[in-house]
Amino acid sequence: MTMKAYLNLPEIELMEQAASCPRDRLLIRLLSHLGCRISEALALKVEDIDFEQGTATIMHLKKNMKISCSQCGIRLGNRHQFCPGCGVKVSKRIRSQQERRRIRVLPVDGATLAMLKPYINTLPSDDKSPLFHLNRHRAWQIVRDCARRAGPPFLVNPETGRVRGTSPHRLRDAFSVHAMKVDDSGDGLRLLQEHLGHVSFNTTARYRKIAGEEHRQWYNRLWLNRPC
Repeated sequence: MTMKAYLNLPEIELMEQAASCPRDRLLIRLLSHLGCRISEALALKVEDIDFEQGTATIMHLKKNMKISCSQCGIRLGNRHQFCPGCGVKVSKRIRSQQERRRIRVLPVDGATLAMLKPYINTLPSDDKSPLFHLNRHRAWQIVRDCARRAGPPFLVNPETGRVRGTSPHRLRDAFSVHAMKVDDSGDGLRLLQEHLGHVSFNTTARYRKIAGEEHRQWYNRLWLNRPC
């Protein structure tokens, strides 16, 4: 059984070829060529694709639950027994949901735009029409089924060692790994962080850990011509 940490581009191309319809093929294509989250891909509308500029406008909506003291309103942690603001014992907590919206305008390669144009022509002539009339569960099924038909290797979580299947986020990982292999300079990391929409640089920097195999090859070369 072949196992690895991340998919590579030829393996994702096989998944595209295994798709049963243009919609499914395009879903896999956008996840792997834009590196977007599945929620971002499913939120794309016709008006978000700018063929003249060659861009896609991505909207990321993140919901956070805020817990506050009922006495003074200061924010609390889940384990706080006493309020750090007013000092009273926490007997009642106020829960409120906060939404943060972030917009990214991402470049789209020519081959992907060429796939998008005829597909969009098949959709209702409404700029607000979603590209994919899919819910999250169905999108996961599509990616999983295409992976099963394409037969990619089993994936191993590089941090825990657990075997995992191919999911939409593994395509985002594959994009990030490919970008890191092409350019792991400081500027490359900064652009990748901006492209992926990571707030924390540390989240992007973890893709440097892809170097597990490259690190081994580098280490072996150190001793290649050394006597035993």
